Amino acid sequence: MSATQSHRGVSSAVALPPLSNGPHRKRLGLVALIATFGGLLFGYDTGVINGALRPMTAALGLTPFTEGIVASSLVFAAAIGALSGGRISDGWGRRKTIILLAVLFFAGTLVCVFTPSFGVLVVGRVLLGLAVGGASAVVPVFLAEMAPYEIRGSLAGRNELMIVVGQLAAFVVNAIIGIVWGDIPGVWRIMLAVCALPAIALFFGMLRVPESPRWLVEKGRHDEALAVLRSVRSEERALAELGEVENVAKEEQESQQIGWRAVFSNKNLFRILLVGIGLGVAQQLTGINSIMYYGQTVLVESGFNESGALIANIAPGVIAVVGGVIALSLMDRIDRRKTFILGLTLTTSCHLLIGFASMMLPVGNPIRPYVILFLVVAFVGSMQTFLNVAVWVYLSEVFPLHMRGFGTGVSIFFLWVVNGFLSLFFPSLVAGLGITGTFFLFAVVGALALVFVVKQVPETRGRTLEALEEDVTTGAIYLVHKNQG
Repeated sequence: MSATQSHRGVSSAVALPPLSNGPHRKRLGLVALIATFGGLLFGYDTGVINGALRPMTAALGLTPFTEGIVASSLVFAAAIGALSGGRISDGWGRRKTIILLAVLFFAGTLVCVFTPSFGVLVVGRVLLGLAVGGASAVVPVFLAEMAPYEIRGSLAGRNELMIVVGQLAAFVVNAIIGIVWGDIPGVWRIMLAVCALPAIALFFGMLRVPESPRWLVEKGRHDEALAVLRSVRSEERALAELGEVENVAKEEQESQQIGWRAVFSNKNLFRILLVGIGLGVAQQLTGINSIMYYGQTVLVESGFNESGALIANIAPGVIAVVGGVIALSLMDRIDRRKTFILGLTLTTSCHLLIGFASMMLPVGNPIRPYVILFLVVAFVGSMQTFLNVAVWVYLSEVFPLHMRGFGTGVSIFFLWVVNGFLSLFFPSLVAGLGITGTFFLFAVVGALALVFVVKQVPETRGRTLEALEEDVTTGAIYLVHKNQG
């Protein structure tokens, strides 16, 4: 691709009329708020097991192995949900798919709350997992496609903020319910039941939300797409954006670079799919969700008693939300690559410090639990500020329109599979290697992930989705990366 061609996407982005304030900006904010209830549900359902597992084990007679199945069944189902949710949203629409996910969230919650046995509980967790995985793939794509490119990072990143708000809500609700009604045999059912409320809000809210204008253009429904753009943009900007999306869609049709099959006939599309998969896997191999699922276990291992660990476990949830808010303020100002590199450097350093602290402060040392808690909080804060939000935004924006649902779904499928294996084997890892060996292992993996990002991950910030699409399809995005490097 020539230099002239590589700058064509940039110039088209500059040619767009500037953003303006007005009712359309408030409408866009409302659409984003409603859609991110999917992220809230994602966070609550993945975080609630942290405090519900111990009373659930006592009530249902779970063994360590069946505990692992209860925790990981949601995660493995989420991998399937991400893969199928992305494909369904490509064919059926982003909006209708999110409505379906709201129904799944509600149904899964009811099955878990009223379960009579371990087997039925796993069925409920699988339903929730399908919904969580689908939401993780579809909601960020919907937000990215609704957002102007100038604020795409902060708008699409709101979903990750809502995920950690959901996890914090789960930790707080667990602590309150555990302290107030801890003596009730079915206390864990109350913890799980809270999830039904945001599921209802997501369902009725999405009934009033428009479809993605970019998806509508791909399906040939140009008048509907313009109507949606007019509701969330100024008139001049809506017309200009529609023209840009229509041009790219037409070029795709003429070049026959359409759908997931094109990925395997175009080496540049296949390469960007591998980048997406690698980034999702790298995010999970930091061990962040091991902390979110088994934080209480880690804190008990470090020296807290059970009730103290339940309360102390709120601290990582709080810092995750604070980090998410900071991340949103940075998303539209700092390049994605710089964010990833800084994040992996900080999280790997935290892994090393946790390993050294647990090695140098023996069990029984009164300051050991507080030092490890501080370092865990620093790790979660670094992860949330510089990695989590940025990764989800990147995956929602880097793939061309015709393969966006597929590419995002496949990347998040692998993300969830790695998450699932970590959640299944993390208790065994801690039992076998201790905190020291476990976090040293995470540090080695973090260093490898850092090399991957530096060598393979191209930049996406400050470009329209259509400009990115052109450069990804032709491979020019890697030339830009090399020239900048």
